Amino acid sequence: MTDTPTARTPPAFGGERLLVVGTGAIAAMYLPFWLNWLTTAYRNLEVQVVLTSSAERFVSAQALSVLVRREVIPDRWPEETRPDALHVRLAEWSDSVVVYPACLNFISRLALGLADTPALLMLQCTSAPVAVAPSLPPGAMDNPTLQRHLATLAERRNVVVSPVQAVPSLTTGRRDAAGAPPLSTLITMLEALRVSLSGDGSGDGSDGTSGDASGEVSGDGPRVAGAEAV
Repeated sequence: MTDTPTARTPPAFGGERLLVVGTGAIAAMYLPFWLNWLTTAYRNLEVQVVLTSSAERFVSAQALSVLVRREVIPDRWPEETRPDALHVRLAEWSDSVVVYPACLNFISRLALGLADTPALLMLQCTSAPVAVAPSLPPGAMDNPTLQRHLATLAERRNVVVSPVQAVPSLTTGRRDAAGAPPLSTLITMLEALRVSLSGDGSGDGSDGTSGDASGEVSGDGPRVAGAEAV
């Protein structure tokens, strides 16, 4: 958490059903904090979590299920036969999406148009606003290939990519990792995109007020994002 947490009113957010995709950056270990913040700050917001296999190394799906009061969905194709398709179900359910944290591997696959998991296929097809929060290891931001991938994602009309912030690396101990901003910052960016898409007739078009802030809560969160992406 921040050294001097400051209570603040959470940013306005008009989404009603938020899909949170957690990927294999070690910052995924902070998802319990942020999901607790989401469910406290936005009482009427429905939250569904999808975790990649790499993310499951850093955070417990069971713990997250308790926080969002629904089962966490693993980002792999179901073994059992179902009458519906998981990626379609996720796309039709969600009116907003955050990829938080977004590791280097997931960013690259998403930018290249790959769709070999339910979350990736859904993200390639959805028209809902999507906010991507890179969480990267030391040196990654200097990689020209990654820079092109981030630029490619930013060119998509329904995608916004957050800036990174310098954070201590849990491996080197130096402040040379590129961490995701607080989720509250990403929600602000997502809302601006959502309103923009609604204004030109794209996306879900919902302009409700599901951000039912019932109290003053801190939106700063952990600063040591530990952005070791795998």
